[in-house]
Amino acid sequence: MQYTNPKYTYRKDGVFYFSKQVPSDVRSYYSKQSIVLCLRTKSSVKAQQASKAVLAKLEDYWLKLRIKDLDVPASHLLNESLSVTAGMPTIEDALNLYLDLKGVGRGELFFRAAKRNVRYVVTALGLRSLDKYSTTDASRFREWLIKEQKISTSSVGRVFASIKAITNFAIKELGLEIRNPFSGVYIPPSDAQKRHAISIEDIRTIQAECYKQDDELRHLVALISDTGMRLAEAVGLHQDDLVLNADVPYVQVREHPWRPLKTSTSKRIIPLVGASLWAAQRIKQNGSEYAFPRYIDGIKCNSNSASAALNKWIKQIAGSSNVIHGFRNSFRDRLRAVSAPIDMIDQLGGWSPQSVGQGYGDGYDQIQIIAMLNRIRLELPSKKAKLIMKALKRPKV
Repeated sequence: MQYTNPKYTYRKDGVFYFSKQVPSDVRSYYSKQSIVLCLRTKSSVKAQQASKAVLAKLEDYWLKLRIKDLDVPASHLLNESLSVTAGMPTIEDALNLYLDLKGVGRGELFFRAAKRNVRYVVTALGLRSLDKYSTTDASRFREWLIKEQKISTSSVGRVFASIKAITNFAIKELGLEIRNPFSGVYIPPSDAQKRHAISIEDIRTIQAECYKQDDELRHLVALISDTGMRLAEAVGLHQDDLVLNADVPYVQVREHPWRPLKTSTSKRIIPLVGASLWAAQRIKQNGSEYAFPRYIDGIKCNSNSASAALNKWIKQIAGSSNVIHGFRNSFRDRLRAVSAPIDMIDQLGGWSPQSVGQGYGDGYDQIQIIAMLNRIRLELPSKKAKLIMKALKRPKV
């Protein structure tokens, strides 16, 4: 296979050099027609990064020369400090390196979030090499996110965590002797309220209304109420994800083109019991390839629209403090209350393991899990029991 040098480079004695013709419109500023610089590396990867940095620096300078020649107003205010240092990767180079190596086996959400966060940096501070960002810039970036983008402080914390990880990875992988400017930046305390767990009595009330109304929205609520799934996970289900003909009926949470998963641990199997089993049986009769066709067009799923409708209904039924995500918090609390092992709880909820040891082994089998889930299955008050039995027997129209 023929080896191709990075753009604008050549090798001499194994060492890479940068070579570029000077554009004709700025050639009068130079004594020679081309620029040749030793990049001081034998690595093609580092040569490519250095070549891009040198080219960006030159083009920045050439733009200033062109503006100067145009005699435009306020050209004297042009910032003379260059944004890229030769041989130093830009924030976008760091992103590409991070995704190439750390992105192996990760879902679409991982890539989308990392790209979005770097785009924030470039929009707010400009595209620079990593050594050209300062802690003052990082503080300005924080204020830009909060004041101009109206992003919550909890989300700002996640953006900074992502940018710090991307920058640290490049520093370590490339052996850069610089400090991460995005480390140690103060992030105000989270302005998000602690998510409220729905009480057992309110869950009973909501589940009873689901049986009574027996429609697509209520099937979605019931399915989540006894599985602890995230709303987007449930909304994005395909009919094939609901398996009812197994010895232990279950829902399979997996990635789809229209709905990525939040984390690698989100992929899981959850046995169906109680209201979730009833909901799955009703969903299987909807005649669509999707569990909730109202919110899926085959390209994406609109869980935000579902959230607004469900939260409005839940507040009417069980009080203003309750929202759909509260079922997920309650699911964890209910499992704790019956002394379920913490690693089983994490396995069911798709939460990241809280210790290294929990990542070993194959986890719990479905028989062990169904036994635990049956312990948290709710018995509704006797006045509502007739409603349930009637709903279970009623054929789907």
